[in-house]
Amino acid sequence: MMAVDTLGAWNRENIGSRLMADGASAATAATLVAPIITVIDRAVAEKVSSRSTFIGSMSSSLKRLMLRPHRFLLARPTRIMMLLYGSTYLTANLVDTMSSVARNQPASTTTSGLAKFGAVSLVNVSLALYKDSQFTQMFGTIAARPLPPASYMLLAFRDSITICASFNLPPKVAPMLPTSVEHHFSRLSVAQFTVPALAQLSNSPLHLLGLDLYNRNGITPVRDRVRKVLLDWPITSLARMCRVIPAFGIGATVNNNLRASMMAKLG
Repeated sequence: MMAVDTLGAWNRENIGSRLMADGASAATAATLVAPIITVIDRAVAEKVSSRSTFIGSMSSSLKRLMLRPHRFLLARPTRIMMLLYGSTYLTANLVDTMSSVARNQPASTTTSGLAKFGAVSLVNVSLALYKDSQFTQMFGTIAARPLPPASYMLLAFRDSITICASFNLPPKVAPMLPTSVEHHFSRLSVAQFTVPALAQLSNSPLHLLGLDLYNRNGITPVRDRVRKVLLDWPITSLARMCRVIPAFGIGATVNNNLRASMMAKLG
C-alpha cells in the first residue's frame, strides 16, 4: 500500500513537468512530419479538382520546400497541418498522462481504450475537417464555399477509422504478429506502421466522394460519382498510405519515444 501511495504522490508532484514533456514531444513530432504531409495532401486536393496532376503538384511543392524551406514551413497550409497533428499527438499524450496519474501507473504508461479513442477522435476529426475545408478551398478550381454536410460526414467517418487504426488497433494487432518479426523490429512498431496504412484502402473512397461532392456540387448522376471515385482510388489510396505513414507511423513513433525518454529523465 505504501508503494502505491508513494507512486501516486510522485505522479502528482511531477504533473507539471510531465505536461511540458507531453507538449514538447507533440510539437517536435508535428514539426517533423507536417511538411511532407502538406505536400501529399495538396497533391491529392489538386488532383481531385483537376487543377494539376498528382506528380506535377508533388514536384512543384517539393521544389518550393527545398529552395525556400523557411517560406514553406511558415506558409498557411503547413501551419494548419502542424496544428492538426500537434494537437492530435498532444491529446493522446495528455490522456496517457492523466490515466497514469489516476491509476497510479508509471509515467511512461500508454493507453488504447475508449477514452483515448474518443478524445483523440474529437480533436483530430474536428481539425482534420477544418484542414480539408481549407485545402479544398485553397487548392480547388471553383470559388471558395463551405463544404456540404455530406462531405463533412464522409470525411469525419474517414478520420474516425484512421484514428482507431492508429491508436487503438496496433496494440491489439501486435501480439498476433509472428515472433520472428522481433528479430528486426518490435511487433508494436510494425503494427503501428502497417495497420493505419492498410486502413486507407477503405478510407480513400470516403475521402474522394467527400471531395467530389464539394467540387461537383449539385445534381450529378451516381454512376458518374462512382466512376470518378474508382478512377482516382488507386493513386489516392497510395497517396494516403504515404501520408499516414509519416503522420501515424513516424510521427506517432517519434512522439511516443520522445515522450518516454523525457518521462524516464523526470523519474
